[in-house]
Amino acid sequence: MGEISQTALDNLRESLRGPVLAPADPGYDEARSIYNAMIDRRPAVIARCVDVADVRAVLGFAQETGRDLAVRGGGHSGPGLCLVDDGITLDLSPMRGVRIDPSTRTAQVGGGCQLGDLDHAAHAFGLAVPAGIMSTTGVGGLTLGGGHGHLTRRYGLTVDSLLSADVVLADGTFVTASQDNHPDLYWALRGGGGNFGVVTSFAFRLHPVDTVGLAVTVWPVNRTREVLQWYRDFLPAAPEELSGFFAVLAVPPGPPFPEEIHGQKMCGVVWCYTGDLEDGSMEKALAAVGTPAPPAFHFATPMPYPAVQAMFDALIPKGLQWYWRGDFFDGIPDEAVAVHEKYGQNLPTDLSTMHLYPVDGAAHQVGADETAWAYRDAVWSGVIGGIDPDPANADLIRQWCVDYWTDLHPHSMGGSYVNFIGDDEGPARVRATYRGHYDRLAAVKHTYDPENFFHANQNIQPAAG
Repeated sequence: MGEISQTALDNLRESLRGPVLAPADPGYDEARSIYNAMIDRRPAVIARCVDVADVRAVLGFAQETGRDLAVRGGGHSGPGLCLVDDGITLDLSPMRGVRIDPSTRTAQVGGGCQLGDLDHAAHAFGLAVPAGIMSTTGVGGLTLGGGHGHLTRRYGLTVDSLLSADVVLADGTFVTASQDNHPDLYWALRGGGGNFGVVTSFAFRLHPVDTVGLAVTVWPVNRTREVLQWYRDFLPAAPEELSGFFAVLAVPPGPPFPEEIHGQKMCGVVWCYTGDLEDGSMEKALAAVGTPAPPAFHFATPMPYPAVQAMFDALIPKGLQWYWRGDFFDGIPDEAVAVHEKYGQNLPTDLSTMHLYPVDGAAHQVGADETAWAYRDAVWSGVIGGIDPDPANADLIRQWCVDYWTDLHPHSMGGSYVNFIGDDEGPARVRATYRGHYDRLAAVKHTYDPENFFHANQNIQPAAG
């Protein structure tokens, strides 16, 4: 398409309070770097927005210049949907303000916030939003995809706590979507991804969460069959105060793990308990961890919730090579157990892993049609992640992930958490993710973005007029 003229860039810079970076500008390469270093795209412009006025100006500029537009929040998009070659990246990262109202237990959260920003601000009042397992994840992308994490069994999905969202539409119109205003858009935003506009602010309901119980149990990887057969029955029957995601992993070289198991392939569960930590109920809930096989290591401690959210940040920082795929599961049959056993014993790199996140409990108490999230009957949201710092291993980790997913997918429910869809899976996977909700989402897309201006995403095509 060619370079954007200097005059056009100067005009954009004059109309924004935030900085505008072009390829020749200092800081451009840092600005285009995202969490997944496997993504190497070069936008024509990166516009860092500090307020809604900036967002509106960037949308107008993209349309005037005919450039594709991508929206960046936390920059955690696995397939790199926050960047587009030769297009415009509308970067919300300066918009990181959080306002907590402890009297109403609500939070107003800027569209560029990371989970750590929200966790820090809410924790001062003993409150939290159920969202994610890493503090560096963007609030925006996670929420718009539905959002699950340590608190899901107790308090539901992230979108179940979303009260309203401020949205700038493709034509620059500013709306607030809630149950009472633009309810069709409000419904679609709760799981429909970034298809409908730029969300500049989220309002969340907060829940009482302060110090939680953190526990980690690992077993030798050759006990995966026994452990996973036990876990699939144990967790859904456990109190909702107890969550725990299952993983296959290589033990990280650091605390709390003893040196003698560092680097060993293991299966394990990371537990989070939000009940009373003084009455022995956590110990009672976890008393059965030795049932499937003696653990190689078990560790439990009280921990502030923001610390739990940040515990993996140093292990998998920005700048690694990533390739991931996911699926929803309503059960874990023995045939699926065998797949996990096979690929867990053959991790291609020390950071590669598979997680099964529970999405039952409180998440099942919301009606199937109340939000765009279409898998209220799922019990687990699984993700397979090939991860390594070395670009030379990119093909290795990708192939391991694809092979693992291919063998496991027949035992899934057919669709995936939208934020776990890989960069090469195509529109059929997006449709499968939304099941019977897809046509309704397409109708909302036609109402709010009939020209599909917002298409740098897991795209929903607007319905015909």
